[in-house]
Amino acid sequence: GVLGSADLDLPGALHAAFVRSPYPHARIVSVDVRRARVLAGVRAVLTGADVRGERLGRRLQDWPVLCWDRVLFVGDRVAAVAADTREVAEEAVRQIEVEYEELPAILDMEQALRADAPVLHPDAATYRFLEGRGERPLVPHPNHQGHVVESHGDVDAAFAAAARVFEHEFTTPRIHQAPLEPRAAIVWLEGDRVQVVSTNKAPFNLREQMAATLGLARERIVVDNGTIGGDFGAKGLSTDEFVLYHLAAATGRPVRAVTRYADELSTTNPRHAARIRLRTGVDADGRIVAHESQALFDGGAYAAAKPTARLMVEGGVTTLEGYRVPASRHEAATVYTNQVPGGHMRAPGQPQNVFASESHLDLIARELGLTPLELRRRNVARDGDPTTTGEQWHGPDLGALLDRAAAEIGADGPRTPGHGIGFALGVRHVGQGRTTISLRLDRDGAVEVRTGVGDQGGGQHTLIQRIVAATLGIDPQTVRVRRLSTDGPHDPGIGGSRVTPVHGGAALAAAQALKERLGGRSVAAAAGGLSADGLEVSATFDATAADHGACAHAIEVSVDIETGTVRVLRAVLAVDIGPVSYTHLTLPTILRV
Repeated sequence: GVLGSADLDLPGALHAAFVRSPYPHARIVSVDVRRARVLAGVRAVLTGADVRGERLGRRLQDWPVLCWDRVLFVGDRVAAVAADTREVAEEAVRQIEVEYEELPAILDMEQALRADAPVLHPDAATYRFLEGRGERPLVPHPNHQGHVVESHGDVDAAFAAAARVFEHEFTTPRIHQAPLEPRAAIVWLEGDRVQVVSTNKAPFNLREQMAATLGLARERIVVDNGTIGGDFGAKGLSTDEFVLYHLAAATGRPVRAVTRYADELSTTNPRHAARIRLRTGVDADGRIVAHESQALFDGGAYAAAKPTARLMVEGGVTTLEGYRVPASRHEAATVYTNQVPGGHMRAPGQPQNVFASESHLDLIARELGLTPLELRRRNVARDGDPTTTGEQWHGPDLGALLDRAAAEIGADGPRTPGHGIGFALGVRHVGQGRTTISLRLDRDGAVEVRTGVGDQGGGQHTLIQRIVAATLGIDPQTVRVRRLSTDGPHDPGIGGSRVTPVHGGAALAAAQALKERLGGRSVAAAAGGLSADGLEVSATFDATAADHGACAHAIEVSVDIETGTVRVLRAVLAVDIGPVSYTHLTLPTILRV
């Protein structure tokens, strides 16, 4: 079977365990580790005092490696132990006595933004902001993590001219990504280098974060992301590796940590809970003339899990994507609370906003006496229309997608009593980024592909293998994909829907370069004449175009009027995947359930 990071156990490796806060907000009065230090099998004990001032984060480094003065959510780490076995480490944790002074907890976003609310990060001005993007953007309230206001058109005049105005509020809960495979890491010192094996899906980014937090040159850190396991956005953030470095330095031995599922669910970085208020004006025919949104996202105790410069879940900045909106105003904010820190989950911010937007349209349709399908048909963005961002739409034919889904599910035909059909529209950008992939043709006719991207179960390496094999006209079984550590060429990692367009583009370019080097000969014919070193080529692919894909859903349900039971009878998904340059790949556009 395939070994993942959680299975890696080097000779002499120690096991780590952590003391976590039972309070959402408290001052740390004292930490007594004397009983833990003398426990047989304990090799190192660290507290916040040992790493005072060190904070971690993907962009804003606001999360203490170990807390030294205050804890900000239930599960915040106060101390760490390295011991011969996991059982001994966990017993040592139970022997550590922490005295807390409980402080008022802010568990609600509205409460956090009151003028008299306690400031959860009074030292925010001292926090490191990574990647040379300048200083952290200013925010109107100290309990804001990020705050954005965007608009286009004369919104007030458009609302004043509207025939009717509708306003609704929606809330969405915190949702965990729930990968079955645990987070895991092992860290050891090898000469003057720090070796890290991690389930982090973006190892180059983790290397940058560790270098900044720990004050090390990035060249001293090697990150290998082993087998990531399920991700769904969760594993862009790492927290254990920073503590493991200190434990490894203190003991001179490798130290590993495997997250228990209870801790995974309660102390990592789930999808942000949200409260979204939408207001839309329409004309007499039900066509949108004005729209505004106010969205609050519960960022929890730290903003560390967000990699974006604005510290937002960027997909949450706009609502009514995919529709013609002549004038709009959007205000969105991420907010500090004493909840578990919010992070990225598949299409960050978009599920919250799409749920709110599409529900909003259904409610408007009901009030106007239109079917949900008809309201969408009247308002869907056509080529050249202004969208909710103010930019013109030049993406997929959204009207055709709606019509195809409607036709497949028979929306315009007769309907059995107690049956209903619902529709929804979604737009998603095509991934962007830059990566390098190299190929080596060996004398036995095999092709080795070298890439820095891991595989979290999405089939990244199979995709690369198939593109190379198809381009060269060879059996995919003769193509081997080899994943490199951060000692190889830079790679942006998995995420943002980028692997197929970016890594696929690099694989295609490298395979075409190799084909040109062969000068018309087949791979088999060329391989026989190679030296022992084989033939190597590499290609870099940079995808920066803001292209889009889109989908339309149609669902038929039945409702038992006696019990209220709802059953899904049929589901249709019509998809336009956007631009794909790999002409030998075929992808389905209609799925029926």
